[in-house]
Order: sequence, then structure tokens, then C-alpha cells
Amino acid sequence: MRHWQFINVVLMTGLILLGVNRAVAQDTTATPRVLSIGGAVTEIVYALEMDHLLIGRDTTSTYPPQATELPDVGYMRALSPEGVLAIAPDLVIAVEGAGPPETIDVLNAAGIEFVSIPEGYDAGSVRAKVEAVAEALGQADRGAELAEQIGARLDAVTDNTAQTTPPRVLFILSMQSGRVMASGHGTAADGVISMAGGRNAITDFEGYLPVTDEAVIAADPDVILMMDRTGDHAIENDDLFTHPAISTTAAARNGNVIRMDGLLLLGFGPRTPQAVETLAQSLAQMGAS
Repeated sequence: MRHWQFINVVLMTGLILLGVNRAVAQDTTATPRVLSIGGAVTEIVYALEMDHLLIGRDTTSTYPPQATELPDVGYMRALSPEGVLAIAPDLVIAVEGAGPPETIDVLNAAGIEFVSIPEGYDAGSVRAKVEAVAEALGQADRGAELAEQIGARLDAVTDNTAQTTPPRVLFILSMQSGRVMASGHGTAADGVISMAGGRNAITDFEGYLPVTDEAVIAADPDVILMMDRTGDHAIENDDLFTHPAISTTAAARNGNVIRMDGLLLLGFGPRTPQAVETLAQSLAQMGAS
């Protein structure tokens, strides 16, 4: 962001906050206006029954359905200062990685509290995420109780997912132009696959990256896992199985494809026990255990 643009945004922020602060000063019972960034963060706010504080959300916050009725400030990694400032939040609670940094700098300069919630892809991370959101909302006791409930459910589910021979699961994020974008280690997909009793078929890199046909063939997954998508990002099984590399895999030979809602599968929020259980059951039904 150029210097003059930054100054203009800060000036605009000052005007907005001046009006908000005056209103709050006149009403000592005013509650904080909360903007939630990140699907899991928004789910946690609702699970804590603090959704009456929400005045906005980001594009990834699609559950529960009533969350979509809130103003949408854009994608969590491409937030604009103007979009956030337009709804005049007092508090922004955002999943780790939200930004860009320039937007966060503007919000900090405007005096808007910005809380970053640590990300992680195991049972402990889910608990920590719930507790961090609750702490930001001044609901530490309620957060500890909810974290304990979710943790107990998750422990019960994962206790039943251990398998003698874990199935090799290839998570495909996208298939743009016929190129497989897959999950390596250190991702939400990697974490949920492991918790469901599977084994990530590709672990020689971190994050989500394009992989060669040779790498797919060598991985030879038993199961392909994908988000259930529509529109330009959707791909039918017939098209998937005719891909030169995928067609050689055990997954293609046995027709083993699992599709799940993306936020449920990868959110690592309150519904993670459900995601793990659903994925584990699907693996078992396919005989991939």
C-alpha cells in the first residue's frame, strides 16, 4: 500500500471510530461489535452462544447457515481495510494467517483490537482454538467447558480409528488444467486423514502443492479425498478416473472417492469430531481398512 493510501485509510478510520466511540460513550451498556474471520472461528462464536455480538464475517464463514446472513467482508487472506472499517467493528477475531499484514496494520493504527487465533491440526489445537476465541470474548469459563466437551468427543472418536494397515489417502485440493494440487504434511487435510485412521499418501513436502503424474503414480492411493464442490472447481468421478496418473491407482480401480464439505473436513472447529467420524466410516465402508 502506498504511503498516501495508508494516510487516507487511517483518516477515514478516525472518522468512523469517532462516531462509534461517541455512541459507546453515551451508552455504558454497549456490547462489543465483533467481526469474525475464519470459518472455524465463526462456528466457535456460535457454539459459545455469543453470536449476538457478531456484526460481520468473512467469505469462509458459511456455517451455521444463519452466519451467511451477516455482512461479508471478503476472503480472510485478502481483506481490505475499507471493507472491514465499513462495518465499524470494535473487535476482530481472526484465524492465524488472515490478512494481508497491511490491512492488519491499518486496523491496529485505527485502534481496533485484532486477535489472532492459533491454527493447528490435531485434537489439542481444536481445544486451544476454542479457548482462545472464548478468551477474546471474555468467556474463558464457558470456553473451557466447551473445549472439554469437544475434546472428549474427539478422543472417543479417534480411539476407534486405529487401523493395522492405514489406507493411503490422497487429498486433492484442485484439478485445474488437469494438474493435481495435493496435500503434503502439515495441513488440515493431513491432520484429519491421520485422525480418521488413514495415512497421507504424499508427505515429501509441506502444504498444498502441484504434484507430477509420476508422484501420483508412485503414491498409489487407496482412496482419493476431495472437498464436495460445485461450479468451476467441480470434477466428476468419470473425469477424475480418466486422468492419466490417477487412472493407474488403486483408488481409481476400486472407485474409491470420498467427498466432504470443505469447512466440515478442514475447519478444525467444533464439528471436527463429526468430520473425523464421517471420514473414518467412509474409509471403512470402502474396505480401505
